[in-house]
Amino acid sequence: MSPILGAHVPASGGLAKRAIPYVERVRADTLQVFVSNPRGWALAPGVPAQDVKFAAWASEQGVPVFIHATFLVNLGSNVEATVEKSVASLRHAVARGRVIGARGVVFHAGSSLATERRAEAYAQLRAHLLPLLDELTPEDPDLLVEPTAGGGFALASRVEDLAEYFAAVDGHPRLRVCLDTCHAHAAGHDLSEPGGLATVLDTLVDTVGTGRLALVHANDSRDPAGSLRDRHETLGRGTIGAEAFGALFTHPAAAGVPIVVETPSEDDGIGHAADIGLLRGMATTRQHVSRMIG
Repeated sequence: MSPILGAHVPASGGLAKRAIPYVERVRADTLQVFVSNPRGWALAPGVPAQDVKFAAWASEQGVPVFIHATFLVNLGSNVEATVEKSVASLRHAVARGRVIGARGVVFHAGSSLATERRAEAYAQLRAHLLPLLDELTPEDPDLLVEPTAGGGFALASRVEDLAEYFAAVDGHPRLRVCLDTCHAHAAGHDLSEPGGLATVLDTLVDTVGTGRLALVHANDSRDPAGSLRDRHETLGRGTIGAEAFGALFTHPAAAGVPIVVETPSEDDGIGHAADIGLLRGMATTRQHVSRMIG
C-alpha cells in the first residue's frame, strides 16, 4: 500500500488559489488546512467559489482533506465564554468541512486548567462534545482529538489519557484520533528510543481500539522527551530523529492512515517537500525489505 503523505498547507486568499498549487509543488497526496484564524475566534466564511473549486479538485484527485480547528478550542475550560466559542468554532469547522469534502476536523484535547477541576472538566466535555458528535451526518467530517504536549493540566497528553477522554463520550464512533509525534515525545513517550513509536501505536490500539487513528502529524521535536514543549522541527534535525518515523510504514495501526508534516518550511514549501520526500523514501525502503523477507 502506497503511503498517503502531505502537509499543512496555506489557504489564505482562497483554498483553490493557495492550497492547490502548494500541494502540487510539494508533491503531497493529502493536506491539512485552517479555515479560520488558528489563534483567534473569528469564524471566516470562506470564499464560496474557491471552496467549490477546491472540493471538486480534491474529489477528482482523490486527495484526503483535513481541517485543523483553532488552537484556542478547550471544552474543559472553566471560562463559559471559552467553552461556548469552542463549540461554535468546531461547528463552523464541521460546516466548512462538509462543503470542501474534508475527512476530519482536528482539535486539541484541551485542559481542565486546575487539578481539582479534572472531573468537572470531563463532565463538561461530555455535555458539549457528545451533542456535537451526535449531530454529525454521513456527509460531515469526523472529529479528531489530538493529544497535546502536556502541561497546563492537559486532559489528554499521553496516549493512555485517551481512555478517559473516549469514556466521557461513551466511545462515540465519530470521535477518532490525530497523533502528533512531537506532542507524544514532549508528553513523555520517548520516540527516540528504538521501537518508541511502535510502542506508542501499540498503546493507542490498546487504549481506544483498532481503526481509531485517522491522521498522523509527523513532526520532529526541538526539545527532549518529557519537555512538555510543543516545538516542531524538521524531520531528522530534532531530538526524535528520522529513523523513528519508519514505524509509520510498518505498524498495522498506521496502515493507510494519512500523514501530514507540520514542520518548518519556506513559503514555497521547500521544507515540506523535503520532509515528504524523506518519508516517501523510508516507505519505499521498508516495502522493499518487506517483500525481500516475504
